Amino acid sequence: MANAPAPRYELYKDKKGEWRWTYIARNGLKIAMSSEGYKAKSDCIHSIDLLKSSKDVPVHEADA
Repeated sequence: MANAPAPRYELYKDKKGEWRWTYIARNGLKIAMSSEGYKAKSDCIHSIDLLKSSKDVPVHEADA
């Protein structure tokens, strides 16, 4: 997918055959990845949709 536009989410299957995603930033760097694998591609896409819909969620600094 070297010619695919960025930013983008890339879907792929891992070594266990589970679906995962990686978020590619505008500069082409991988800046986020799914924390788990999904047996169903639709579940993986759903996790991307959850992230896309969370743009207004507040950011809190964790206590050190």
